[in-house]
Amino acid sequence: MKNKIGYYFLIPTIILLFFTSIYPLLYSFIYSFFNWNWGEQKDYVGLQNYIFLLTDKEFWIVIRNTFLFASFACFFEVSLGIILALYIDRIKIGSTIIRTILLVPLMVSGIIVSMMSKVIFNNLFGVVPFYLKKIGLKSSFFGSSDAAMPTLIGVDVWWQTAFVFIIILAGLQSIPQEPIESARIEGATEWQITRYIRLPMIKSLVLLVIVFRSIDTLKIFDLVWGITGGGPGISTEVVQTYSYRLAFGFLQMSKSMTVMILFSSVVISLTFIYSLIEKRNND
Repeated sequence: MKNKIGYYFLIPTIILLFFTSIYPLLYSFIYSFFNWNWGEQKDYVGLQNYIFLLTDKEFWIVIRNTFLFASFACFFEVSLGIILALYIDRIKIGSTIIRTILLVPLMVSGIIVSMMSKVIFNNLFGVVPFYLKKIGLKSSFFGSSDAAMPTLIGVDVWWQTAFVFIIILAGLQSIPQEPIESARIEGATEWQITRYIRLPMIKSLVLLVIVFRSIDTLKIFDLVWGITGGGPGISTEVVQTYSYRLAFGFLQMSKSMTVMILFSSVVISLTFIYSLIEKRNND
């Protein structure tokens, strides 16, 4: 009986999860087989919405943009977060101040980061283009289809690296000191200790951070919508902004729902793959 009591405490969470995640997903799945443009009329069209999207060139460009952004942003955030955590973990004096400074970007909301970035990188009065012009370099960060995506990735890396940093740092500080001290006595260098002791002991934590950042970057919306709106053209259009534009710009609600069903299946599949990797590592 005592073992079953714990399950009762999960009921409120399950109910909340059903109404905020499962029900909207089922609702979207059902209406993805209809043609619904926000009116009362809902015409059953079968798989036409799926066929339209899967054969639409623009949809595949959006998918490419989304995975391009997620791949590079996640890679740089995790890499820089681990490097910073390894470095700050060894600092004894002033580490608290440095941690506080590094966490400041994480305290800023996405829309504020977007507005700040639009001002800083503005070609007319932005700080960065101004100083680049001083040294004879021309720049067009968000006005060029070639530069817009790398700049967006850079902004996200500045914004979210602190998330990786604080989790990895907490993992490093929880490592028992006995193996490290034994390695030092045996004559191991700091690099060898880091490579063969510290990093392997936080491997599961690193994988968890990669899962969190992968999902978060795949569903990016506020940064893209606030800075470029998906432009120039569709060079920075991602799944979330594309779905939003279909639903509220072109009033094609069913197609928007179909986009999210297809994309949700991809995210769920990735999460399942990560879970299998984690299980294999634990075994």
